[in-house]
Amino acid sequence: MSTRRSRSRQSPVSTEITDAQITDLVSKLQQLIPELRARRSDKVSASKVLQETCNYIKSLHREVDDLSDRLSQLLATTDSNSAQAAIIRSLLM
Repeated sequence: MSTRRSRSRQSPVSTEITDAQITDLVSKLQQLIPELRARRSDKVSASKVLQETCNYIKSLHREVDDLSDRLSQLLATTDSNSAQAAIIRSLLM
């Protein structure tokens, strides 16, 4: 008997997700994405929700990178011993 087969027999807990659970999770995800939140009453496909989620995460990454760059520039023009510089350094860590 294979190891995989013996493990599945030993583990009675199912990790399968039902269609209803997926639908619920996609609905919750749709509520979190600004582009889709406005269309809450409209029927949006799961693939569209996932695509918009990926786009939103990418935009958040770009925003974080931009803010980090701006803080680095601000730090470069600030007295390194000042309280303001300490705050900026803490934000960058």
